[in-house]
Amino acid sequence: MATTYNIERVPVYEYAEKAYLDYSMYVILDRALPHIGDGLKPVQRRIVYAMSELGLKVTAKFKKSARTIGDVLGKFHPHGDTACYEALVLMAQPFSYRYPLIEGQGNFGSPDDPKSFAAMRYTESRLSAYADIFLAEIEAGTVDWVPNFDGTLREPAILPARLPNVLLNGTTGIAVGMATDIPPHNLREIVAALTHLLEDPKATLNDIYPLVPAPDFPTEAEIITPKDDIKEMYRTGNGAIRMRAVYTEEDGEIIITALPYQVSGAKVLEQIAQQMQDKKLPLVSDLRDESDHENPTRLVIVPRSNRVDVFALMDHLFATTDLERSYRVNLNMIGLNGRPQVKGLVQILNEWLEYRLTTVKRRLQYRLDVINHRLHILEGLMIVYLNLDEVIRIIRKEDEPKSVLMKRFKLSDEQADAILDTRLRHLAKLEEMQIRREQDTLTKERDNIEKTLGSPAKLKKLIRDELTTIADKVGDKRKSPLVKRKEAQAMKETEILPTEPITVVLSNKGWVRSAKGHEVDPTALNYKAGDEYQSSAMGKSNQAATFFDTTGRSYSLPAHTLPSARGQGEPLTGKLNPPPLAEFISVLMGEPEQLLVLASDAGYGFIAKLDDLSGKNRGGKAVLSVPKGSKALAPKFIADAKKDYIATVSNTGYLLIFPLADLPQLAKGKGNKLMNIPSAKVASREEYAVDIAVLNASQNLLIVGDGKPFVLKPADWKNFIGERAQRGSKLPRGCRHVAKLKVE
Repeated sequence: MATTYNIERVPVYEYAEKAYLDYSMYVILDRALPHIGDGLKPVQRRIVYAMSELGLKVTAKFKKSARTIGDVLGKFHPHGDTACYEALVLMAQPFSYRYPLIEGQGNFGSPDDPKSFAAMRYTESRLSAYADIFLAEIEAGTVDWVPNFDGTLREPAILPARLPNVLLNGTTGIAVGMATDIPPHNLREIVAALTHLLEDPKATLNDIYPLVPAPDFPTEAEIITPKDDIKEMYRTGNGAIRMRAVYTEEDGEIIITALPYQVSGAKVLEQIAQQMQDKKLPLVSDLRDESDHENPTRLVIVPRSNRVDVFALMDHLFATTDLERSYRVNLNMIGLNGRPQVKGLVQILNEWLEYRLTTVKRRLQYRLDVINHRLHILEGLMIVYLNLDEVIRIIRKEDEPKSVLMKRFKLSDEQADAILDTRLRHLAKLEEMQIRREQDTLTKERDNIEKTLGSPAKLKKLIRDELTTIADKVGDKRKSPLVKRKEAQAMKETEILPTEPITVVLSNKGWVRSAKGHEVDPTALNYKAGDEYQSSAMGKSNQAATFFDTTGRSYSLPAHTLPSARGQGEPLTGKLNPPPLAEFISVLMGEPEQLLVLASDAGYGFIAKLDDLSGKNRGGKAVLSVPKGSKALAPKFIADAKKDYIATVSNTGYLLIFPLADLPQLAKGKGNKLMNIPSAKVASREEYAVDIAVLNASQNLLIVGDGKPFVLKPADWKNFIGERAQRGSKLPRGCRHVAKLKVE
C-alpha cells in the first residue's frame, strides 16, 4: 500500500518572500531597534531584568558576570553567550554609555580598545543606580508580562522607564533594510524639555531646541556642528554630529585632553606617526601617551620647533586623523504603535510622555485597587472587634463558621477568610486602634489617587515632580561643550615641508635628481655612460619642479619626492607618461607668477606664467602648440617683461633681437612669430630656430657653437635689433654654427 504524504506545494518566490519578511521583521522588532518606551533592545532589557531577579541592585554585592549571563541565556535569551556578554559589558562602560546601567568590577575594556574586556568568568557586575529608573515600578502593575521562549517563565514586554532612555543613552543597530544611530543626551536637558512640554503641549522645536541644544556624549570633546544643522537634524531625525578633540599648550608641547566619542588614543598616535614616517608631517618631532588614572586622556605632541604654527598644525591633524570625527544620526526606533519610524526630537518627547502617562495611570490604578482591597479586608476585620464575642461563639459552635459569618454579618468571601485567619493575639484592643489608623491613612491615599486620576493637570504635575526629583538625583552637567569652530583644513604638502634650498638636475636622457643647496655644480655630477647634463633649476624643497619636453607639454612633480643626487637619479618616465619620441629638455622652479618665454624651433612663441605650466597628472599639460615637424625650445625666464629683449638665432646663423614687450602673454597656444623662417624649411629641417635668450640692455650675449663662445657686447648685439617676425641679420663668419645662446 502506497504511503500518502501531506505535502503543501508553494511557489519558491512566495516561500522566499514570506521567509525573508518574517526574518526581517524579527530582526527589526526583536533585535536591532530600541523601543521608545525604555530605549532598550530585547537583549539589554533581559539582562537588566535578570539581574534584578538575582537581587543585583546597586546596594548588593557584585556577582560573577558568568552567573548573570547564565540566567539570561537559560531563562530569557537563548542566543550566543559571547554576544550577550558583550551587550552587558557595553552597558557597564562609562566611555560607551552616557549613563551606564551596570557597574562592573574587573577588566571591562578601555577607551583605546573597548573589546579588550576580560572573560565573563573573571569579571563581576551589578546594576547601577541609574538602572533603578527601569525597575522601581516593575511590580506595580505597570508592565505587560509575556511568556519567555519556552513558556515556563514570564518576562516584561517593556520596562516601565521613568526617563526617556532612548535619548539619554542612545543606541546603534543594523536591521534588515534599516538602521538606527541615536546619540546620547544630557539627562537634565531632556527633563527640562519634558517639563516644558508638560506645561505647553503645543510647544514646537523652536521652543525646545534652546533646552536641548545638542547631544551629550560621554567625553569632553567639543561638538562643532553648526547649530542650524543640529536643529535641522532634530526636526527630520536624520543628520550628522561632528566632534573635535580638545587640546592645550604646555611648555611648547600640545596636550590633547579629550578625544571624540569612541576614538582610540592609540590609533590617533598611530595615524600621526604614520604621517611622520611617510615624511608628510615634519612639523612634529615626537609623540607620547601619558594617559593614566588621574588623566584618562593625555596625548602629547611635540612640535619640531617653537616656530611651528600650533593652530595650523592642529587644524591639519583634525582634518587628517580621528582627532575630529563625524557621527551619523538616524533617530529610528519602535514607536508605541509597534512600528519602526524615524522621528524628530519633539515627536519622540511627546510620544514618550504619552507612554509615561499611561505607565503612571497604570501604577496609580494598581495602587488604588490594592488600597480598595485592603480597606475591604479592614472593614471585615472591624466587624470582629465590634462583635468579638459573637464571632468567637460562631467559630466555636458552628460546623461551617465561614458561611454563617458571611450570612450573619453580610461579609464577602475574602472578608470571611481574613477573619478566620486572624490569630488570637491580634484580638487585642490595640490592634483595633491600629486598624482604624490604617483605614484613615489608606482612605486619604485613595482619595488623593482618585483626584489625581480624575485630573489631567494633577497627573501632569505628578509626572513633572517625579522627573525633576530624578534629574536632581541622577542628573549631571553637560560633558560635551557645543563650540563654534571653522571647518578643519589639511595643510598643503608645500606648507608642511621644510623650505630647504635644493638644486634639481635633469640629464640629456631624462634622468632626474635633487641635490641639497644651491652651491652644487650640476655639470660636475656623475652621469650614466652615454648621458650628460641637460638642465638644472634652483628652488626650495616645498616647491614643485616643472619639466618641459620637445612636444610642448609640461609636467610638475613635488621637488621633495625626487631622488637624491647622491646617486645618478631615476628616469622621469617612471613618474610621468610623456608622448612617444618626446624628450625632456628643461627643468624649471620658481614662484607661480614668474614669467618666461615659451618658443618652438619653427620660430613662434609667447610669454607665460610658470603657474600655467603646472601639469598635475602623469600625462602632463599641453602648453605650447608645436607646428608639425618642429620641436619646442627650452623656456627662458624673464626678469622685466617691459624692458628686456628676446634674442632668436637660427641654425643658418641668422640672429634677431627685439623688445620682449612685442610678445603677447598667453596661458597656452602657438604664440606669435618670433623670426621669419619658412615653414617648408622647418618641416625639412633645412632651417629652424636653435635657441632663444632673454637679456637686458647691459648684458652680454654669448654665441656658443663648435669653438670658443663668441661674445656680443651690448654695443654689438644692438646692431641685430629689428622688428618681431623679421628675418634677422647674419652673424659674422666663424660663429654661424650656433648650438645655443647664453647671457652674462
